[in-house]
Amino acid sequence: MTTTTPKDDEKALFKEAVQGVRKLKQDTISPHRAPVKVKAQRQIVRKDSAEAHPFSDIYEPYLDQDGPTRFRQPDTSAYELKKLRRGDYVPDLFLDLHGLTQDQAKEELSALLLAARRQHTRCVSIMHGHGKHILKQRLPMWLAQHPQVLAFHQATREWGGDAALLVLLKTDI
Repeated sequence: MTTTTPKDDEKALFKEAVQGVRKLKQDTISPHRAPVKVKAQRQIVRKDSAEAHPFSDIYEPYLDQDGPTRFRQPDTSAYELKKLRRGDYVPDLFLDLHGLTQDQAKEELSALLLAARRQHTRCVSIMHGHGKHILKQRLPMWLAQHPQVLAFHQATREWGGDAALLVLLKTDI
C-alpha cells in the first residue's frame, strides 16, 4: 500500500495546475541602454556644440568709431545697413545679455545665432545694456567674426537704442 504524504499531494496539485505552461525566456533588454528620446537629445546637443562658434577676444575688426556702432561685411550692400539703421527690419528673435558675464554672453550669443539659423530668421535684436560698457565693446567684435552675420547697427529707440544692436543675418533658404 502506498501512502501519500501531504507534501506529495501538494506537488501533484502544483504539477496539475501548471501543466502546459512554458518557461519564459529572459529579456534581452540591457538596463543601461538610454531611451531613444535621450539619445536624440544628446545628438542634438552634440550637433549644437559642434556648430557653436568660438568667439575670439583677441580678434578686433575695424569698426568705425564715429557715430553709432555699425558694421557690414564687404559683400553686403550699404543699403542693407541703412535699412537696419532706419529700423526697416523687424527683429524676430531677441536676446537680453543684462547681468551676464562675458563667457555666458558668448554662449547665449552662439545659441541665438544657431536658433536664428534653424528658424531662417533674417533679423535679431541683442540688448547688451549700458553698465560698464564691457559687453557693448565686446559684442560688435564677436558679431563681426561670425560667418552668418551680414551687418549690424545700433538699434533704433523702439528696439533698445544705444543699449542694443540689430543684427542682419544670412538665411539658408
